[in-house]
Amino acid sequence: MRAAWYEKNGAAREVLKVGSLPEPLPGPGEVRVRIHASGVNPSDVKARAGRPVIAPQMIPHSDGAGIIDAVGAEVAGERIGERVWTWNAAWRRSNGTAAEYVVLPQDQAVHLPDNVSFEEGACLGIPALTALRAVTMDGSVFGRTVLVAGGAGSVGAYAIQFARLYRAARIVTTVSSAQKAEICLRLGADDTINYKTEDVVDRIKDITNGRGVDRVIEVDAATNAKMLPEIIAQDGLLVIYGSSKPDISFEFLPMILAGIAARFFIVYEMSPEVRAETVSALHSQLRSGLLRHHIAEIYALDDIAAAHEAVESGKTVGNVVVSLSPTPS
Repeated sequence: MRAAWYEKNGAAREVLKVGSLPEPLPGPGEVRVRIHASGVNPSDVKARAGRPVIAPQMIPHSDGAGIIDAVGAEVAGERIGERVWTWNAAWRRSNGTAAEYVVLPQDQAVHLPDNVSFEEGACLGIPALTALRAVTMDGSVFGRTVLVAGGAGSVGAYAIQFARLYRAARIVTTVSSAQKAEICLRLGADDTINYKTEDVVDRIKDITNGRGVDRVIEVDAATNAKMLPEIIAQDGLLVIYGSSKPDISFEFLPMILAGIAARFFIVYEMSPEVRAETVSALHSQLRSGLLRHHIAEIYALDDIAAAHEAVESGKTVGNVVVSLSPTPS
């Protein structure tokens, strides 16, 4: 099979190789997916750059979509031919989706509705599940004001839509350009704040009449930690799924006086119960046809290094996908 892999950490063009590897075979409880599209996420490029190499050949990428073409013992034969999307293919594993075939435990290959393309399916495992969990954890956003940090990002774009679908009263998002603001408004945001040219705290106070937002979905807690107590309403919720630095410091008094709750999570380590619940909710939203998938660029497998560089640059607006599809999907 054709695949991309690396044998050591380093820059994309220095360590990523594209060539032929043996086709994997599914074992008991496993399925083999013929990958048509592979999603590239920030965690994938960080893993290639610095996460410990656990096998002689590391095939990157956790997210992907394709068709099950073989199953192992204890898996229903009816699954052969099923369109699926994947999660955690490269998390604590060496065989990700940047290959024509990937073998996974059967529950990590989830049915992909016919109204969702393979390229769109390759955006679900990390961006969409992260956004959906951030919007739905610890209570409903119904009738609430939600702030999505970085609304034009791969997670943020889904979070705006889920907040709208779950009937938030008002959705505010931060952006860094007029182009990104326009994208967020089209996705369902009510207000955008350009954090490079506007004072975020003042704008949020104006938007909420001084009350603050009920929920913050935060992509960079370390950078925004000082500001957050000033923008969250009494008894509000801070949902953190990312940080640019390993240490986060919150000022105690404002947090406790406002009764702010902070919840941290990483999509790779969701409990089986939470995972099943979130995957089921996502499936319902996908079938509705209301969810839009914001894909920035699609690269060929031979150009995987450029795809990694695009994600690392932070300049792409939307998801980056590597296509392995023999035919358009």
